[in-house]
Amino acid sequence: MVLTFRLTEEGRGAFNMSNAPVIDLHCDLLVYLLMNKNASPETKAFGAGFPFLKEGNVKMQVMAIYTAVEEASSRNGVAQSEIYKRLLTDYSADIYQADAQFDSSNDRIGIVASLESASGICNEEEPLDNAFKNLETIISNVERLFYISFTHHTENRFGGGNYATAGLKPDGEALLDYMDGREIAVDLSHTSDALAHDILDYTYKKGLKVPVIASHSNFREVWDHPRNLTKANAQEIVDRGGLIGINFLRAFLNNDDANALLDHVKYGFDLKGGEQAMAFGADFFYTGDFPDPARDPYYFPEHEDASKYHGILNQLEQDLTSDQLSRLAHKNVERFIVSNWN
Repeated sequence: MVLTFRLTEEGRGAFNMSNAPVIDLHCDLLVYLLMNKNASPETKAFGAGFPFLKEGNVKMQVMAIYTAVEEASSRNGVAQSEIYKRLLTDYSADIYQADAQFDSSNDRIGIVASLESASGICNEEEPLDNAFKNLETIISNVERLFYISFTHHTENRFGGGNYATAGLKPDGEALLDYMDGREIAVDLSHTSDALAHDILDYTYKKGLKVPVIASHSNFREVWDHPRNLTKANAQEIVDRGGLIGINFLRAFLNNDDANALLDHVKYGFDLKGGEQAMAFGADFFYTGDFPDPARDPYYFPEHEDASKYHGILNQLEQDLTSDQLSRLAHKNVERFIVSNWN
């Protein structure tokens, strides 16, 4: 395929925050629609509902297929891929399938799927062959996967999640081998430190062509939380030409200070080469029935939905150049697509 991707705003002068196109690397709309059968993507009960995406001028939204470690995990993974496929048909006036020809000047929202936890392709008991059959079914339904996260918070057959200690397991190695050269990134957002280390080590030693990103993660040097990246892992992602999407959840920013989001962004830009990697990965999910009241509010009001990106860009204007702001908003993801998708 010949790339016809257009990097917008080149040579147009100062970056205009009020109408800048935005790309976001992670939201959980698909599992919300799976668990709420009568729900619509045209809702304002969800931070990445279509009205908020339009208000925030989001031109590409990555839609995660999220599954827990449970018996029904692979069924739920395939079911979410079917929801994604129906969205493209039922809401074609609002969205379209983003691909290597993605153009952020399109009036509609480009969407692309991802897999948050490889439990979505097989539960803990299924034969590994089933995992790859289910993965092929999911890819057939969604056309392209931007990235695969091997784990969520807990451990599974592929490795350790961010609240676990296990590293890369043999099934995880097999999945990395499968991903080699398939234009699917591996996402370190929910790995244990050991799993992150092992993924980076395994892909390097075997020379695998698997891009490395953190789709919705912040920095442990700014806020000490196991969901946030260590300095070493963040720098390795940058060095490999990857992306780091800033997460908007209060628990991963700072429990008390909304301005910590700006601190995480600025820290990322201060990494060597970091200005090539920084992006948004807000991690909007449905909090209405979430079983952890201690985390309420989940987002600071300044970050609570997809209409807030331009306010954040405005706040950063005194610290970042126009070029850096445009990289954060959309250009770095565009660069990644040009480099890794055919």
